Amino acid sequence: MQLVVARVGRAHGLKGEVALDLRTDAPEERLAIGETLTTDPTDAGPLTVTRVRVHQSRWLVTFAEAADRASAEALRGVELVVDVDASDEEDAWYPHELRGLRAELEDGTVVGEVVALEHLPAHDALAIRETGGERTLVPFVRAIVPLVDVAGGRVVLTPPGGLLARDAASVVVDRPDEGTQGGGTPTAAGGEA
Repeated sequence: MQLVVARVGRAHGLKGEVALDLRTDAPEERLAIGETLTTDPTDAGPLTVTRVRVHQSRWLVTFAEAADRASAEALRGVELVVDVDASDEEDAWYPHELRGLRAELEDGTVVGEVVALEHLPAHDALAIRETGGERTLVPFVRAIVPLVDVAGGRVVLTPPGGLLARDAASVVVDRPDEGTQGGGTPTAAGGEA
């Protein structure tokens, strides 16, 4: 099975270095000097890692096949792919495994279907197409998605109130009453409380 470990971002400097948007928990292993990675699209690679460094929390990599800024910039958007054994990690799922899973609440109420796994800066999110057609992003964290049952074809959600579009009508918004300042004590016109 093939796994995307990073997406190439913008070129950094003049000597072929690129910033990476990581998709792996083991970048030290996957992006070690000398590693050769296949690419998507395939005609952009394979790419061999010649230099790696972390700068301001960003992984910067140089490939043997991209020795200058122009060739590095041409790699922007290319995905770096490795072959993995599907049984390598027991608590990890690939986007293709999640797509199509039924999204339901703890009581079994079906709220939609997983349509994608989005990689956001803070954490991954499941894109859910709710039964009403709305597209909702659900943070893919254990507190909100406590169960992923690929064999059973479902994910179980425990969303906070208002996260799902289906709950929008029941959300209560606390707004200050008219005639109050900043939600505090009512005042007479021009007076202070």
